Amino acid sequence: MGNFKLIKPEELANNPFKMIGTEWMLIAAEKEGKINAMTASWGGLGILWNKPVAFIFIRQTRYTKEFVDSNERLTLNFFEGEFKKELGYFGRVSGRDEDKIKVSGMEVSLEDGLPIFEKAKKCLICKKLYTQKLEESSFLDKRIKEQFYTNDTMHSLYVAEIEKVLAH
Repeated sequence: MGNFKLIKPEELANNPFKMIGTEWMLIAAEKEGKINAMTASWGGLGILWNKPVAFIFIRQTRYTKEFVDSNERLTLNFFEGEFKKELGYFGRVSGRDEDKIKVSGMEVSLEDGLPIFEKAKKCLICKKLYTQKLEESSFLDKRIKEQFYTNDTMHSLYVAEIEKVLAH
């Protein structure tokens, strides 16, 4: 677990709009002894069902979705801006085609069987509570569907309880 320290979700001092929307995150999960991760910039943090939660979105076609779906838990890894190149790589290349972690040079350790990226400034260890595929008929503003889903599959929404926050 490197030099991480355990903090409470309430102690996160970062702006979630910046953490997710600007700096991005790596969604990571383990499946059958293999780790896969993808860059994401859509999601949020908050309180739902009296629990601290993260909500994330993964397209049906993403290889990482198989890993997230096969496991009860996942990690959300947040980095400093100096890792933007690596995060861009994790968003462009599929783990079906190559070992992204090895090629990127990023170091990963396992905490309770969950991937923790050693250079992350924060890592949220999460337990899935809910998932649902976005449905075309549920878009109230049809322009969103037209803008983001013309030639690609819908996302699945995941709501996950934040069980632990590890911080450098």
